[in-house]
Amino acid sequence: MRRDLANPRLLRVLNERRLLDQLHEHGPASRADLAKSTGLSKPTVSAALAGLEEDGLVHLVGEVSGRPGPVSSLYDMNAASTHVAGIDIGRDWIRVAVADLRGAFAGRTDGRNTARTSTELADLVGELARAAAAEAEVEWRSITCAVVGSPGVYDPVRGGLDFAPNLPGPPGLADRLRTALGVDLVIENDINLAAVGEHAHGAGRGTANFALVSIGTGVGMGIVINGELYVGARGAAGEVSYVPATEQPPGADPVAHDADSFAHGATEAATAAPGVVRAARAAGLELETAREVFAAAADGNETARSVVEAEGRRIGGLLVAVAAVLDPEVIVLSGGVGRNLDLLGASVERRIAELGPLRPKVVASLLGDSGVLLGAVAHAKSRAWDLIFDARRR
Repeated sequence: MRRDLANPRLLRVLNERRLLDQLHEHGPASRADLAKSTGLSKPTVSAALAGLEEDGLVHLVGEVSGRPGPVSSLYDMNAASTHVAGIDIGRDWIRVAVADLRGAFAGRTDGRNTARTSTELADLVGELARAAAAEAEVEWRSITCAVVGSPGVYDPVRGGLDFAPNLPGPPGLADRLRTALGVDLVIENDINLAAVGEHAHGAGRGTANFALVSIGTGVGMGIVINGELYVGARGAAGEVSYVPATEQPPGADPVAHDADSFAHGATEAATAAPGVVRAARAAGLELETAREVFAAAADGNETARSVVEAEGRRIGGLLVAVAAVLDPEVIVLSGGVGRNLDLLGASVERRIAELGPLRPKVVASLLGDSGVLLGAVAHAKSRAWDLIFDARRR
């Protein structure tokens, strides 16, 4: 027998984890039901429940009568015993949610991202996080862990963020966030977390293999393979902003475009919201945002429609590349630009048909602006379970 499995404390913790996983997945149950569903003996279930109840991780929630035999007590996990935080740092908005162990939001605060430096950004995140905790009526220092979704790829060795040109400098944001928040902290790419959120709550739910392509201020992709987030050898899987753009928007300045492409990626420079605005202005439209371009197209403006048509073709070309490499069951489009599938869909489909026989299923995100936040909470919840049971092993 393996030495670790002969350790009574480890066996007890494994049994506790098994029971809590069952309660988390299926809700309240009696001792007998838990023994049947987990395959553990009734004495083992009773001992594990007693330890979990003593530490506040499970509690009695009722009784079941009407069956043969004595009345049975119903147990459930005490979701409010531990709280976690999810944080979404966007270029324009910062969103923070404090949630319980089932992922239910207990407090949420959204604020404009007015920071000009990494120090200001870390301080602002800290203020919003504590405001969300206050709304949830918990002390921020009691938060078990927090997960931050940010543009770029976090390098844990160097402690810096790569591929994040839209965030304020100088470097050192990760360290400043750790200082400002003062709790166990994980930093993850925001689009990866959007894919986690979509897998848990949105259009990717129940799908083992899918890709989420976000087109908004920037362009990025989150990949789920066999139900698990895939980030690659160095965390840069899905950085599709650097895929060479097959079509350039009309009127693009080659010199400026080359500089922009190097910093942000060729696909992002052409396809993200600023590229849509540049294309609209080159076509003679005096509009300030991509939102205005799509609104004008929806109102029937023919010039705006031609800009949207060209944008759909660029997106279609990108999705063919994604389908050729990953062959996902579905591609979810998100972001301020990507979610306009009602206007983009026809040109996306035409471009896909022009490029070959691949026909990926393309759908719009169901989560809107909350996808990253929901993914951050889901990730934080999973980490909290690990931290709780690591502590119990010790």
